[in-house]
Amino acid sequence: MTPSPLPIVRLLPKTKPQAIRRGYPWVYANEVVTDRRTRALAPGTIAVLEDAERSQLALIGVNANSKIIGRVLDGPEAAAPDRAWFETRLRKALSLRERLFPTPFYRLIHAEADGLPGVIIDRFGDIAVVQPNAAWADVLLPDLTAALAEVTGVKTILKNAGGRGRSLEGLDDADAVLLGNGPTAAIPVEMNGATYMADLIGGQKTGLFFDQRPNHAFAARLAQGARVLDVFSHVGGFGLAALAGGAVSAHCVDGSDAALALATDGARHMGAGDKLTTTKGDAFDVLTQLGEDQAHYDLVVCDPPAFAPSNKAREAGLRAYERIARLSAPLVAEDGYLVLCSCSHAADLSSFTGACLRGIGRAGRRAQLIHTGQAGPDHPLLPQLAESGYLKALFFRL
Repeated sequence: MTPSPLPIVRLLPKTKPQAIRRGYPWVYANEVVTDRRTRALAPGTIAVLEDAERSQLALIGVNANSKIIGRVLDGPEAAAPDRAWFETRLRKALSLRERLFPTPFYRLIHAEADGLPGVIIDRFGDIAVVQPNAAWADVLLPDLTAALAEVTGVKTILKNAGGRGRSLEGLDDADAVLLGNGPTAAIPVEMNGATYMADLIGGQKTGLFFDQRPNHAFAARLAQGARVLDVFSHVGGFGLAALAGGAVSAHCVDGSDAALALATDGARHMGAGDKLTTTKGDAFDVLTQLGEDQAHYDLVVCDPPAFAPSNKAREAGLRAYERIARLSAPLVAEDGYLVLCSCSHAADLSSFTGACLRGIGRAGRRAQLIHTGQAGPDHPLLPQLAESGYLKALFFRL
């Protein structure tokens, strides 16, 4: 193989290259020779990864300031990414979404699973929101932006810098308008018969969580004639879907006034403003109070933020999930439904299910597990990377 003009990063002799050859997308700092030349590479440098015998393995984006020192971008013979390279990846991703969805509201790029490690792109019609959560993508953001506009035809591209990944990569937290003019108000998004108001500038993450779409739809099937409690509701994800499915009422609980205001606006857009109520507060406190008040609902959903965002936080996170289950189970009417969700990649499905069942059992309830949900198909999994299958949604009948 012809020597590459790009810098070289080499695996340590003890590091076996099989995982990279089989498609694993990350190289850790303790797996490579971190000599002075490697440490001097600017974050985002494109380099060639070699094994200890100097055989070329992959083209990688390097960040010597991160525990993930290399992210696999392509085969070792490939040239450094440019606008045309991005266009190829984006067209491949777009062809899947256009087959799946009749309208352009979806996750367009799901990081490693779509061949752009660390990059998230959510599309809202003529607007795209980009999270470049890896240094290589941050450096090449102009090429990515130009390619995104060319492939999709979007008129506005926003950079969202609020992701946890950017802080782990040592990147800035400055949001920006990369193309066009940023929206001046929340925009309506139709999903599963519900209307969600997405704040693409000041909202959480990219403004809306597309990943729960199929789980919202399943919950809506359980909601006909139901009284619904949606805890950690954000902009009303499950609550509004339940109203679209025929719920008689939905009560949303969240810690953000702004998110609850968007949920209320969404209900109004649906013509269901009189069926939605909200409470701002700490979810644990609200669940405790509802239990003391002996409140009951036919469908209770708890969709918290990641309680176990890392392996270090795993045990504490599982205890928090168990507590959520213990507090929420008594609120479910006999033969009602409890939906418990986790977006923590460090809490695998088995561990999360165990924590939920312990909580339900300690609440004195018995459960049937009727459905296990995951993220929608616009959030594909990279089979070699367990972290890409982060979302779990357990549907219990109590």
